[in-house]
Amino acid sequence: MHSDVAKLVEAGRITAPVGEKLSKIAPGSYRIHKGFGGGVVTEWDLFNGKVTIDFEKEKGKVMGLKLALEKTEAVEANDVRAQKVSQLGELKDLAEKDPVELVARTIETRGGNMTMDQLDAELCGSVVDESGYKKWWEKTKKALRESKRVSVPTKRTDPLVLRDESTGPGEALVDDLDQARSPKARVKALEAIQREAPLVAATEGLLARAFEIVNDAALKLMKLAPAQSLELIALRDEIAQETKQDDAISADAPKLAEVLQVADGNLSEDLNHVAAARLKRILEAFPPAFGDDWVGKVLSVFGKISSRGVSEIAKLLGEKAETKALNDHIKVALSRHALGPDSLAWICRERKKLAEDVFDGSVGSVILTVLEQDSLDDGPRRSGRLGNLLLDDKELIADILDGMELNDVRNFARKLLASPAFPDLDRKSLMARVIKKVPETQEMVSGENQAKGDDTLLVSYESLDRRKAEYEELVNKRIPANVKEISTARAHGDLRENFEYHAAKQMQTVLNSRKNDLERDLERARPTDFKGADTSAINIGTKVMVAIEGGEERSMTMLGAWDGDPEKNIVSYLSEIGQALLGKVVGDVAEIHDTDTEELITVTITSIDTI
Repeated sequence: MHSDVAKLVEAGRITAPVGEKLSKIAPGSYRIHKGFGGGVVTEWDLFNGKVTIDFEKEKGKVMGLKLALEKTEAVEANDVRAQKVSQLGELKDLAEKDPVELVARTIETRGGNMTMDQLDAELCGSVVDESGYKKWWEKTKKALRESKRVSVPTKRTDPLVLRDESTGPGEALVDDLDQARSPKARVKALEAIQREAPLVAATEGLLARAFEIVNDAALKLMKLAPAQSLELIALRDEIAQETKQDDAISADAPKLAEVLQVADGNLSEDLNHVAAARLKRILEAFPPAFGDDWVGKVLSVFGKISSRGVSEIAKLLGEKAETKALNDHIKVALSRHALGPDSLAWICRERKKLAEDVFDGSVGSVILTVLEQDSLDDGPRRSGRLGNLLLDDKELIADILDGMELNDVRNFARKLLASPAFPDLDRKSLMARVIKKVPETQEMVSGENQAKGDDTLLVSYESLDRRKAEYEELVNKRIPANVKEISTARAHGDLRENFEYHAAKQMQTVLNSRKNDLERDLERARPTDFKGADTSAINIGTKVMVAIEGGEERSMTMLGAWDGDPEKNIVSYLSEIGQALLGKVVGDVAEIHDTDTEELITVTITSIDTI
C-alpha cells in the first residue's frame, strides 16, 4: 500500500480495501485507457480526489480518482503498452534490430494471441513510423515465420499466436497446419512442411500427425472444394515419397482417385485451380479412378485445362500408348472450334514434335476465332498467351500457311485483316508474314486499304445507340466503382495475399481496355439504315438465301459491324461468315462454319435481295 494512502487508512478516513485499490493508481504506476492508450500517473491530489496521467495520446490528463479507476486498467511496467510511454526510444530500436522480439512481447501483453489489426493499432504510428509500417510488417512477417516463435495466419481476421518456447521448429510447422482454417491456408502450411520435410520427419510420429490433419481436411473438402482436396492429398503423397515414410499415411486415408471420382463432371474447373507442380501426380490417378473410361475422362478436360495441364495430359497419353486417341480428339475439336487457348498454344509449340500429326492450316483459323471471341467477351482475357505466341513466334504464321491452297490462305488473311483482336500495328506485322509466305495476298492489303478509306465501320443506328450507352455506363459508373473497390481493397493491406485487390486491379485493366476499344470504334462508326443496297452481289444490307449440302435452305441478312445475331440469322459483315460471303454472286459456292454445330459446311448462293 502506498504510504500516502496508508496514512488515510490509519486515520480511519478510508478502509483498507479502498486503500489497496487507490495504491494501484499512485504516481509512477501505469494505466491503460481505451481511447488515450497507455499512460503513466505523474501526480495525485488525494484531498481533492484528482489524478494526473500522461497518456500516449493525451498528455497531462486530469481525471477524478473514481473515474480514473473505472475507465483505466492497471498494467505492469514491462508491458509494451506501458513502455510506449516510458521507453518509446528502446521500443523503436527493438523494432529495427529485433522485430520478432517486439511482436512477441506485444502479443504476450494480450494473453498470447492477437489479430493483425490489433497489432497494427498497437505499433503503427507510435513504435513504427506509419509511412514505413507496411514495408516493416512484410519484412517482420517473414522473420516471424522463419523463427517459428509466432504462428502467423494468412487471413488478417485470424489471430497471431505466441508459441511455447519449448515448441520445436517441426512441431511449429505442424501446429501451423492444424491452426490453418481456409483450404488455401492449409495448402500453404503443408507446402511449408514439404520444404522442411526432413526436419519434421526427424521427430517420431510428427509426420503421421501432419498427415492425419491433412486426411481430415481432405475428406471435408472432397465435395466442397475438390481442387484443394486434390492438392492436399498430392502434397501428402509427395512428402511421404520424399521422406520414405509411406507408412505414415493410414490405410483408410483418402486417395486421389477417390476425389477424382467425386469431382467427376467438373474436372477441368477443379484441375485449373491445382498448382502445376502437383498436376502430373493427379493426372496419373485418372486410370485407377476411372478404369477403362480414363482416356475419355482425361480428354474431356484437354481443351479447357491450363497449358501445363495440356502438356502433362499429352505426355501421360503418350506413355500409355494412347497418342492416337489424343490426335483423333484434337482433330474433331479443331473442326468444331472447341479447343481453348492453352490447348491451341500447346499445339503450336509442339507442332514439330508431339503435335506434328494434328498441326495444319485449320489451327490458324481456330486461333483467330478464339482470339476474336475473347476480345469481344466481357471479363478478363484468357487468350493473352496465345496472342503473344502468334506475335512472338516468327515462324508460326509461315508454318500455319505451309501446304494450304491459295483460296484457304486468302480466307485466313481476310479473317486476320477483319479481326478486332489485334491493334493495327500487330495486325500489319502478322499480315506482313502472310505476304512473305504467300506474295499473292499482297493485293488483299492494297484492296482493303482502298476499300476501308478512312477505316470506318458501317453500323445500324440501334447498335450505335447501344454502344454509346455502354460507353456512358462504363465511364460514369463501372470505372468509378472499380476505382473505389481498389481503394477499399488496398486499405486491407498485405497486397501480395489480397485477393480482392488483385481482382479489382485485373478488372481495372479489363475496363480500361474496353473503354479504349469503345472510343476507337465509336470514332470510326458511321450509322446507316442499309437501304438501297446493290443486290448484284452480296453486300451490306442484303438478304441472302443459301442452299446447304443435302438440300436445306437458309436465309441470312448481312448487316453492320455490331448487328450480328446468330439466333435471328443476322450476320455482321466483319464476322468470319460475313467475310466469306461478302462479294459472292448468285451461283457462287462458299465454305462457312455452321453457327449451331461449328462444323465447316459448303453453301451455294441461290438469291440476293434487299432487306
